[in-house]
Amino acid sequence: MISNTFRILIFCFFTLIFSFKSDEEKEKKPNILFLFTDDFTYRAVHALGNKQVKTPNIDQLMADGTTLTHAYNMGSWSGAVCTASRSMMISGMSVWRANKNRVNWQKNDSLARTNTWPKLMEQAGYETYMSGKWHVDISAESVFNHTAHIRGGMPGDFYDNKKVMLALKSGLSNSTETNADERPIGYLRPLSANDRSWSPTDTSKGGFWKGGKHWSEVLKDDAIGFLDHAAKLENPFFMYLAFNAAHDPRQSPQKFVDMYPLEEIEIPENFMPDYPLHDEIGLGPGLRDEALAPFPRTELAIKTHLQEYYAIISHMDEQIGLIIKDLKDKGLRENTLIFLTSDHGLAIGRHGLMGKQNMYDHSMRVPLLIAGPGIPKGKKVDEDVFLQDIMATALDVAKIKKPEFVEFNSLLPLVQNKEPKSELNGVYGAYLELQRMIRKDGFKLIVYPKANKILLFDLIKDPEEVNNLAEKVAYSFKVKSLLEELKQLQKEYEDPLDLTAFSF
Repeated sequence: MISNTFRILIFCFFTLIFSFKSDEEKEKKPNILFLFTDDFTYRAVHALGNKQVKTPNIDQLMADGTTLTHAYNMGSWSGAVCTASRSMMISGMSVWRANKNRVNWQKNDSLARTNTWPKLMEQAGYETYMSGKWHVDISAESVFNHTAHIRGGMPGDFYDNKKVMLALKSGLSNSTETNADERPIGYLRPLSANDRSWSPTDTSKGGFWKGGKHWSEVLKDDAIGFLDHAAKLENPFFMYLAFNAAHDPRQSPQKFVDMYPLEEIEIPENFMPDYPLHDEIGLGPGLRDEALAPFPRTELAIKTHLQEYYAIISHMDEQIGLIIKDLKDKGLRENTLIFLTSDHGLAIGRHGLMGKQNMYDHSMRVPLLIAGPGIPKGKKVDEDVFLQDIMATALDVAKIKKPEFVEFNSLLPLVQNKEPKSELNGVYGAYLELQRMIRKDGFKLIVYPKANKILLFDLIKDPEEVNNLAEKVAYSFKVKSLLEELKQLQKEYEDPLDLTAFSF
């Protein structure tokens, strides 16, 4: 016979064991899924006000979590804004220090490799995975536990086409079809309604179709494959899924193009046939992104590019939905924190521009959402933040003390109402030595040093950024004060461009 005392001891023992297990489960770190899109402006999300574009799965994620409505990229040291943005994300460093850090990556410096986002997550017990667009100067294989289908900045058969530069040098940028055969594939188009030089659904053109399956679908398949493995893990996972979409060449299956009849596409309010200072700020026909459409821009060309842009976004949105569904089906959704953003935005006709190499919100501002355990649902935070704050936020979630070299800030205090204000003292922006920007207190100041030009916009009254107030006497003090604050931010971020002698 077992005595009552022994029964009580047995009961207490198992109660103690289960209580420890319960505490351990409570302390279990959440999985982290990072969905990184490309060239995806905040202007191209249905839930953020664009009723033309269809993004039901991204909209649902926003409903399930919190959206940071004013998230920005800091800019770039090169025309490839993608690589600067992604280098900042991986290193946690601001734009100019991230540029210097690339030298250490290129030398394969062990400390520089260790001081990367995925390696920090690994040190905290996460199993790490990456698939898709990488485009930074350190190999993905050297910093992630698992990788698949590592892509470059864009499909090489479009970037390396020598005909692009030859066509640009020959001045092939007008709206006639006299020398249409000389155009590189996918560029300087459409010249007219009869221009059939390109089709986004033509799989023979390579690009996103190279390899036989659209790259967004390959990324979805890779994600589901890793989730099969992740479902069996004891430790949490960190997935870095980087779509090449919606970068050009903007290709997608026919059904997605059919969702956007050309006659229903709306021209942006701030459409311009050309940007008057494009040469002085580095955005003339010689820049690849700007060469996608003819000069001057036509409404037909912009409608066509928007049609293809919205189509590839809706196709990407469908893949995101399938990834989230698989996450749920495997019982992983409840303990997975999901981040979604983009490396920068895109113009596509706004201000007469096509690319992301400018200081306007359409090209610097991106969607940013967080959904998952502990994140308020359906909430919007309007404070200015940098998109690279996601890196610092993930470290916060993983209970990793933020290293000194990480310059960005966790978003959790803003999202969870612990802090009412962003830590930023103005949004700083830069492009080469040709453009600088500060966005603060509802105003934006843009400086074009080579053109000796300053722009000032009241973002509350003029969100399309079309009414330059810089030369109005009533705003002279605002111009002067913002210019001085911009110079202070330059010092803070070790900006190599000297604006101290620049005055207005």
